[in-house]
Amino acid sequence: MTLLVIIIILALVFDYINGFHDAANSIATIVSTKVLTPFQAVVWAAFFNFAAYFISKFIIGEFGIGNTVAKTVFQDYINLYVILAGLIAAITWNLLTWWYGIPSSSSHTLIGGFGGAAIAFGGFEAVNFAIVGKIAMFIFMAPIVGMVLASIINIVIINLARNSAPSKADNVFRKLQLVSSAAFSLGHGGNDAQKVMGIIGVALIAQGLIPDLKHVPDWVPLACFISIALGTLSGGWRIVKTMGTRITKVTPLEGVSAETAGALTLYMTEWLHIPVSTTHTITGSIIGVGLTKRVSAVKWGVTINLLWAWILTIPVSAFIGGVSYFILSNILK
Repeated sequence: MTLLVIIIILALVFDYINGFHDAANSIATIVSTKVLTPFQAVVWAAFFNFAAYFISKFIIGEFGIGNTVAKTVFQDYINLYVILAGLIAAITWNLLTWWYGIPSSSSHTLIGGFGGAAIAFGGFEAVNFAIVGKIAMFIFMAPIVGMVLASIINIVIINLARNSAPSKADNVFRKLQLVSSAAFSLGHGGNDAQKVMGIIGVALIAQGLIPDLKHVPDWVPLACFISIALGTLSGGWRIVKTMGTRITKVTPLEGVSAETAGALTLYMTEWLHIPVSTTHTITGSIIGVGLTKRVSAVKWGVTINLLWAWILTIPVSAFIGGVSYFILSNILK
């Protein structure tokens, strides 16, 4: 039981780290356009991160992404050591990428760490590659969808506002960016908090406290949504600079386009029960608005570095998870 308590605490710590690691996703554009101050932006984003709980529970009526994450490893190969090792790997990679200001995926590091630990325990047959394959496909699909949607939305808005006075249009889009940022933060909370729910759920099953994921107690999703909101409230300033200014310069109009596209992509993937990276999604959306100006408006050197981080996240996290499992299984057993 002590090990289970440690796992639950670490899972919520990871959720908190996920919040401040990914805070940049929700606030980078609204801070870079100076619509809100950094403090105002994190309070705004954190509120809607938590509000996503009520949408998932009472409007959507399910936590489908949490179920998907829980099923990335077959139940027969899940024990508390596997879960603990996966969490250690995920926390390690998240902190490393945060320290260096790299907007990597908290979602994929959790899945990679969990899968790597399971492979160390039971071999490659432990991993449900049908589900992992869909998740891996969306490493590339989510930013592309975000990029295409952002480009289309940006072009439509530019044409609709073409005859408006610049000062009046700027004022309108500054107000609209509050709405688009809130929409994206709802998607971020609904997507990312559920991933930790899945991990805590399988830990409760492994301990024999619940029969299946349908019986996860209400305190689990509530604690997860609170943790990610508190993490967002703490901010992730190292990554804000990369997301908000180093990919391309963003205006309030473009911020509305990027955040709206990102939010729509997250809502679509949540409906499909596919956990995606909010980092990848908003990055693709920001690139999309940059491309509507000109190809050279996007700083491709920075973008290529981000792409390498995305590609490496799952395998590196899996390696750390496997090593962590071997160490834990020999020390704690």
